[in-house]
Amino acid sequence: MFRSMRQGVASSLVLGLIVVLSLLSPSAADIANAYPDQPIKIIVSFPPGGSADIVIRALQPVLAEDLHQPIVIENRAGAGGNIGIGAVAQAAPDGYTIGVAAAGVLTVNPHLNRAAMPFDPIKDLTPVTLLAEIPFVLVASQKSELTSVADLIAKAKAQPQTLSIGHGGNGTAMHLTSALFAQKADVKVQLIAYRGTAPAATDVLAGHIPLAVLDIPASQQLIREGKLQALGVSAAKRVVFLPDVAPLAEQGLNGFESVGWFGIVAPAGTPAEIVGKLNAAFVKALSDPAAIEKIRVLGAEPAPTSSDAFAKFIESESAKWGKLIAEAGIKSE
Repeated sequence: MFRSMRQGVASSLVLGLIVVLSLLSPSAADIANAYPDQPIKIIVSFPPGGSADIVIRALQPVLAEDLHQPIVIENRAGAGGNIGIGAVAQAAPDGYTIGVAAAGVLTVNPHLNRAAMPFDPIKDLTPVTLLAEIPFVLVASQKSELTSVADLIAKAKAQPQTLSIGHGGNGTAMHLTSALFAQKADVKVQLIAYRGTAPAATDVLAGHIPLAVLDIPASQQLIREGKLQALGVSAAKRVVFLPDVAPLAEQGLNGFESVGWFGIVAPAGTPAEIVGKLNAAFVKALSDPAAIEKIRVLGAEPAPTSSDAFAKFIESESAKWGKLIAEAGIKSE
């Protein structure tokens, strides 16, 4: 009987302790309501000075003012973004470690080499918002004497594999844009990988290659000076940076759309209330005139979205590029 009494008292004490601790421990709602109450770290999966890095630093002061906390930016480049975004995926889902992820790491890398991925972009991350889009332009060397997409397609069909398109490296958005062009135009051309946009621009300017897919900052001045012939932009609509250049989609390549992009992601399991606060802060920052000007200087266009819209965009882009990679037989380096 005494043992039974002692067990009853012990059980009551344990139950009472659990109740007290539950009252003292903050709930998920309490934590979300208090957020943020410490500095927020943003991991950029690119080196300092790149487009994604410049964009997030342009937004940094606006974010800090709105969230009333310091914004700490940490660059962790390497492995096509896998290192930096892998660190985000492994961080605590409390909103204090988030990352800037590009199209490659979220929608291309998994299709090129799934075994090398340290995380699953869909399962291990929570999309917050798209930040910016960067359209590309298909250019021709003056020595090629190609002046239109129609000329290019006609020559490529008449002389398969004699034309080549330079791009910024295997697996990059420019590479996929080149492959998408060949697929949509139904032509056989050689795709030449360079280590970045600059060397591709140099070679097409010199006439060593007839064509290249370049980002706009590397090409718009050369286009304006008449040193490169712009054949078409990769966005679905005309872009403010090259308003006189028609999209490829308007030149017989129906449905053609390919842009570089990057956005904000948080670890999976981050409370919806915290994701909502982060989304609101980034959307507000992307409407700041000074930030918009800095972003557009890069040849990028601010593109804020809701968290749900960004998630759907990632899924659609992954399906689109996964299909192209499989059909075109694109391999990682």
